[in-house]
This record gives sequence, structure tokens and C-alpha cells, in this order.
Amino acid sequence: MIKSLKCMLAFAAWLAAQPALAALNVLACEPEWGALATELGGDKASVYVATNALQDPHHIEARPSLIARARNADLVVCTGAELEVGWLPLLQTQSGNPKIQAGQPGYFEAATYVVKLEVPRQVDRAQGDIHPGGNPHIHLSPYNIEKVAVALAERMAQIDSREAAYYQARAKDFLVRWRQAIITWEKAGAPLKGMAIVVHHKNLSYLNDWLGMREVGALEPKPGLPPTTSHLSDLLSRLGKDPAKAVVRAAYNDPQAAEWLSARAKIPAVMLPFTVGGSDRSKDLFSLYDDTLARLLAVSK
Repeated sequence: MIKSLKCMLAFAAWLAAQPALAALNVLACEPEWGALATELGGDKASVYVATNALQDPHHIEARPSLIARARNADLVVCTGAELEVGWLPLLQTQSGNPKIQAGQPGYFEAATYVVKLEVPRQVDRAQGDIHPGGNPHIHLSPYNIEKVAVALAERMAQIDSREAAYYQARAKDFLVRWRQAIITWEKAGAPLKGMAIVVHHKNLSYLNDWLGMREVGALEPKPGLPPTTSHLSDLLSRLGKDPAKAVVRAAYNDPQAAEWLSARAKIPAVMLPFTVGGSDRSKDLFSLYDDTLARLLAVSK
């Protein structure tokens, strides 16, 4: 009896020493939302990210491993605005998980909570891969991250109400640090105002809007269409009249076209991490912005 009691007490002590199991199972569509969910969820959330920084979020395969993750998710956090339209609906359908279907608390679209840029007046697929609801690449405005953080913390608290105070406290702490970082970034980024750049894809519009940079061309002839020799030659000619400081692309964009234009226009080609994990330095949302600004400032003079 005494030996059995000692075993029970030892097991209870061991159990108490173990970390608490995460209450909220989160599937994030993109690394930026995985990073934000981690900031807000701490050890109360288990976060899995469906994509990485070297993948184009437009074009992802709904593979069986992702379907399995979706099947067990309490909350799916995605950009929305049709960024994941080619793969997320299949993931939701195949998972059979009622929690994460559109309209349910377990489905969260970040783009819903911000003012979107470049909303087309009419939808014409001849214009390329356009999004009827506006440009979905919202995460490179820190003010958008702030708005999404507030909404996401509320959603996490709604789904996991027992830990609501925990999520709210982490959100408050994150927002204090984030707002202070914005002040630092805007002061550091002041020299970028007015800087002319060529982009690969129209995925930097929110960054340009925030920093006051000027987009004078794109390597893609139309959004979503690969660069062509004729388009690049025409772009090179136009840069003779309206020069740019740099050719800027995201980590997941093929560098060939940027390097072609860089060599002929004699301007630097700059790779931006674009999202968390896109460079060695961009390990979370804060370092993503730190590294992005550092790379742009390096070519701004």
C-alpha cells in the first residue's frame, strides 16, 4: 500500500512538472500569421504553418499532410481576399472539420480587418491574376498587423474562453512592443520616402504605401504572368526616362528576371524576405521588418 502510494505521489509530481498541453490547435496559412498566432497564443496554442517563405502562397498543393492538420485544427488563420482561393477551399472540404468552414469562428481571414489597396473597379481576367477584393498582401504594413492582432486575439479568446484573459494579456504586451517598434521603423525608414523601385509582383504595395516608396514598374507584364523578354526590354527602355534605385523581389520570386534588369539598368537587385523565414534574420515579425528596412536602406543612397 505504502509503495503504491509513493508511486502515485511520484506520478502526480511528474505530471505537475510537465508543460500544460496547448488548448488551441492553430493552422496558419502563411508564416506571418503563424508568427502572429504564436505571439498571441504563447504556450496555450499549438501553431502549424501550411507554407514557408520560399513558396508562392497563391500556388500551394492541398496535400494529405495539410488535410490532416486541417482536420484537427480549432482555428485556421489565413489572409483571405482570395489569396488562398486555389487550395484552401479544398483543404476545408477534404478535412471534414466543421469548425474551420467559412462563417464559423474557427475560420479567420486577416484581410477582413484592414482597408485593402488596389480594389479593381471591374474584374477582368485579361488583366492578369487580379483579386476582386483588392491586393491581399496586407502584412507589410505594420498598421495592418496591429489591426489583425487585435481581431485575432479576440477570436482566440472566443474559441478558447477558459484562457481568454491569457490571450488578452499577451495581445496587450505585443501591441505595446509593436507600437514602439513602429516609431523606430518609421524614423529609420524616412530616407526611403520617394525612392523609386521596380517590383517583381505587386506584392509590395502595402510596404510602398507605408514607407512612401514609388513603384515605377513590375517585372511581370501582368500580375501572375511570368516576365518575358519583350516586357523586360520595354521596362528597361522606360527606366531610361524614369530611373529606379533598385529591382526588388520577394524571397520566393525567381531571381533571374531581377538580375537581368539589374545588370542592364545598372541598379541593384534586392531580395526582401517578404515574410517570416524569408532570410536568416527574419525569424519573427519584428525581425522581418528590421531586415526589410535594412535591405532597402542599404540601396537607398
